[in-house]
Amino acid sequence: MTAPLTPPPPPNDNPWQAPPTYEGPGGEDPDGPGPRQDLRDGIVVVAAVTLAGIALGLLWLWLAPRVPLISDGKAVFLKNSEGEAAVGADGTFALLALGLGALSAIGVFLFRRRGGIVLVFALALGGVLASLLAWGVGVWFGPTDDVVAHARAVGEGVTFDAPLKLNAKGALLAWPVAAMLVQLILTALLAPRDPEPELPPPPPQWGPAEQ
Repeated sequence: MTAPLTPPPPPNDNPWQAPPTYEGPGGEDPDGPGPRQDLRDGIVVVAAVTLAGIALGLLWLWLAPRVPLISDGKAVFLKNSEGEAAVGADGTFALLALGLGALSAIGVFLFRRRGGIVLVFALALGGVLASLLAWGVGVWFGPTDDVVAHARAVGEGVTFDAPLKLNAKGALLAWPVAAMLVQLILTALLAPRDPEPELPPPPPQWGPAEQ
């Protein structure tokens, strides 16, 4: 009688453990972007979106309705006390910010073709900075905020424009909100899906030893 041959142990004690994956230089997966690439892309997105705020500021300055003022030589008054130009300036800023926020998200998606929390955060941060920059550009290049000096310069009874103001500060969130929503929608609809993990084959079943 001969002793039964004992089969060699499987190379992996846990048959359900996923096989090791190859990692490229720096610990990055060659099949997809790693943390370093995400960080670099995020910095690029923040910088590009922030600079786009200059366009928003110039568009706001160009399209926002003006608030006409007039002076009687002693005080400055609204020429039209029932006008809605001040509200219109806030609405113009918000609508432009919504449109540019959506465009920035589309541009980022075409640039990267995938989602990720880093890109969403970068769009949100860039949108806030772009809105603040646009606010500053519009006020800086708009009519002077020294209303008294402006009234003296134009003279009594002459209509002039009030400084450009953003009374509804919530409009500063229009850009980041629009950008994040559009980015998430595009990612859910068009981003490539990760492949489903394949289960490893079951461990071999060894029959009773032959006598």
